[in-house]
Amino acid sequence: MFNAIKRLMLGGLVALAVVFPINSMAGDTLQRVVDFKVLKVGMSANQPPMNMANREGGLMGFDVDLAKALAVAMRVKLEIKPMPFGELMTALEEDKIDLIISGMSITPERTELVSFVGPYMMSGKSILTKNSVLGDISESEEFNRKELKLMALSNSTSATFVKTVAPDAKLVEIGSYDEGVAMLIDDKADALVADMPMCVLSVLRFPEAGLTTLDRPLTVEPIGIAVSKGDAQFFNLVDNFLTAYEKTGVLSQLRKKWFEDSSWVAALP
Repeated sequence: MFNAIKRLMLGGLVALAVVFPINSMAGDTLQRVVDFKVLKVGMSANQPPMNMANREGGLMGFDVDLAKALAVAMRVKLEIKPMPFGELMTALEEDKIDLIISGMSITPERTELVSFVGPYMMSGKSILTKNSVLGDISESEEFNRKELKLMALSNSTSATFVKTVAPDAKLVEIGSYDEGVAMLIDDKADALVADMPMCVLSVLRFPEAGLTTLDRPLTVEPIGIAVSKGDAQFFNLVDNFLTAYEKTGVLSQLRKKWFEDSSWVAALP
């Protein structure tokens, strides 16, 4: 599948790279990519199906394929820097990575610190639970109860969401989705608030655990690529490539691969 996507991408983007030479008036980030011929991409590597480790220890997912496509288009080597989601913004600010592709929602608060290219897809908040009552809720306020223990990824919009709509519930911030799903299966929490795709995938991965999720997300959130505010040229380059991917069908093929075809689930640990 990715070879087909790569051929489609190369056919439409070689000319784009000529029209927009990547060393033209380069800012700090772009100049670093040009000089070292390496694109350093930060992602959490534990947000399936966006990014995750397979049973061999390699990385796969929608974000991984998108990062590969960008590196090929820029004609540089790709270096993925896995790190906890909550550390990604700091790593970008400190120039440890060149951009973030990690299922990151575009929010006003984050846009004060970085610039976002995209969105490249839409997502929304849902809940993963074993509780049949919680599994049937239709309004977020319905789980604003003192007796509930709700988990969310640390420094994520999910954690902010819980704090805002369920201030009476106990929020447990976790380092990874795997940690949260394990706690849920072991009855150490009532629910995990996360992006809808991750919740759906968890139900598929653990059919014997009694997990359930909502039929429709509680929110609608745009997902984008975060880049430094200090390099307009690099932003324009990534934006040009992302626009070309949408127009040439690359993003459409990636969505089908990771959200409509579940065969890749067999490669998970």
